Amino acid sequence: MSDQSALMPIKALEGIHGVQLVPNSPFTFEVIKHEDLQQSTCESLTVGTSQQLILQRAWQQRPPCLRPIHSCASGDKTIVERIANVLTSLPFIALGLQAPRKNLNCKLYANSLIGVGLSSSLYHASRGKLRKYLRWADYTMIATTTVCLSRALRAENPKLLMAASAVFLPIQPLMVSAVHTGMMEVAFAKRAFQDPELRMAHNVHKMSSLLGGALFIADDVFPETPFLHAGWHLAAAVGVGTCNKLLEQLQN
Repeated sequence: MSDQSALMPIKALEGIHGVQLVPNSPFTFEVIKHEDLQQSTCESLTVGTSQQLILQRAWQQRPPCLRPIHSCASGDKTIVERIANVLTSLPFIALGLQAPRKNLNCKLYANSLIGVGLSSSLYHASRGKLRKYLRWADYTMIATTTVCLSRALRAENPKLLMAASAVFLPIQPLMVSAVHTGMMEVAFAKRAFQDPELRMAHNVHKMSSLLGGALFIADDVFPETPFLHAGWHLAAAVGVGTCNKLLEQLQN
C-alpha cells in the first residue's frame, strides 16, 4: 500500500470535533479533553444567569398595577395623617349619593362609589392584621367602580372584556382600574368634543386626573412625605365629580 493511500483515512478524520491525531502514527487516534467544551458551556450558563438576573430586576421594578397587594402604612405615619385620609375618603360617599340613578348600571356605579368611601375610610382607620384585608377591599372596590362606570357609559362593552375584568378584579385590581379608566377617558373626550357644555367639566377632569396621577406616583416614590395620599383622595374626588356630570349629560 502506498503512503498516499495510508494517509487517506487520517485526512478523513481531520476536522472532527473531539478527535486529535497522534503524530508519527497513521493508524491510531485519541479523544482530546473536553476543556474547551466545558468552558463554552460555562460561558453559556453565565450568559443565561445574567439574563435571568436582568429579568428578575425588571420584574422587581414592575409598576404597582402588576404587584400583589400588601398592607402598608403609606400616608398613615401619624395620627394626623390617618385622620386626614379618613376625612378625605368621605367625599366619595357624598358623590355616590349624588350620582345619577336612572338605570341599573348607574345605580351600580353610584353604590360602588359609596363602597369606595366606606372601604377607604375603614382601611385608613384600621390597624393590625385586619389592615391587609381592608387594603385589598379598598383597591378592589376602586376597580369595581371603574368597571361599573365603564358599563354605565357604554352598556355594549365586549363580553370577553367584562369576563376578563371579573376574573382579574380580585387579584389585579389596579390593572383592571387602569383598563377601564382608559376606556372612560376616551368616552369622556369624545362626548366633550361633541357637546360644548361638557368641555369645561372635561378640562377640570383632565387637570384633576393629571394631578391625581402625579400624587399617586409621588405617594409610592416618596412614602415619607406627609399628606400626599390625602391629596390624591381629593384630586380623585374632583375627577369623579366630573364623571357624574358626564353621566347626567348622557341621561338627558
